[in-house]
Amino acid sequence: MAEVTRRRTGELVRKLFEIIMAKPDGMRAKDALEVLLSKVKLTEYEAGDYSNGSRRFEKIVRFATVDTVKAGWLVKSKGTWTVTEAGRDAHSKFTDPEVFYKEAVRLYREWKATRPEKDDTGAELPGGDGPVGEREVARTFDEAEEEAWQDVEKFLTQMKPYDFQELVAGLLRAMDYHVAWVAPPGKDGGVDILAFSDPLGTRPPRIKVQVKRQQQSVTVDGLRSFMAVLGDEDVGLFVNTGGFTPTLLK
Repeated sequence: MAEVTRRRTGELVRKLFEIIMAKPDGMRAKDALEVLLSKVKLTEYEAGDYSNGSRRFEKIVRFATVDTVKAGWLVKSKGTWTVTEAGRDAHSKFTDPEVFYKEAVRLYREWKATRPEKDDTGAELPGGDGPVGEREVARTFDEAEEEAWQDVEKFLTQMKPYDFQELVAGLLRAMDYHVAWVAPPGKDGGVDILAFSDPLGTRPPRIKVQVKRQQQSVTVDGLRSFMAVLGDEDVGLFVNTGGFTPTLLK
């Protein structure tokens, strides 16, 4: 990537941070990269593809974000990228793109210096060919994790609602809970699954589960409706493929 200067890398990463910072709960990496692509003008080199069909622009940005992760500025989890408070401070402090990226690289090298070159068995750790190798391993892992979570999400969202309900009941059984009841098709009164910690259901708590396989996020009102069916010794589990609105996660 010799045709991409450090200043240019800083410009791309700073713009990426601006995009993600507008979403306090983070953004899917794929979405963030697509928005970035729409907001920058690529050079001929950046707009090209590699022989395997992958976009050069995307690899350049993903490669550079490894530095920001190790700097503590960016968190990657299950395909979602979130800018940390330290990242917001750095974005505000280092307004020059080149200086911004140089600081991320410096912090990456500090992190790298604390890493052992060999594990307890004496074997060389991944990325033993220097920073490029370490970054390449991290980038490849990030992409593999994103693809895996996308596949899981696609599988779950394509399940029939009652199959998804049975899946949740199966997970409870696998955790050694005793599922006493799974709601049949039709109105369920706000509870889809009842489970207990013992076979007879004589010991609290009683676990009440509501399951929704939908794209919409659960709102405060939706959660309150579920909480209304919980007794003093009940534990409530709310499972929704669409997640929850930001106010519920704070």
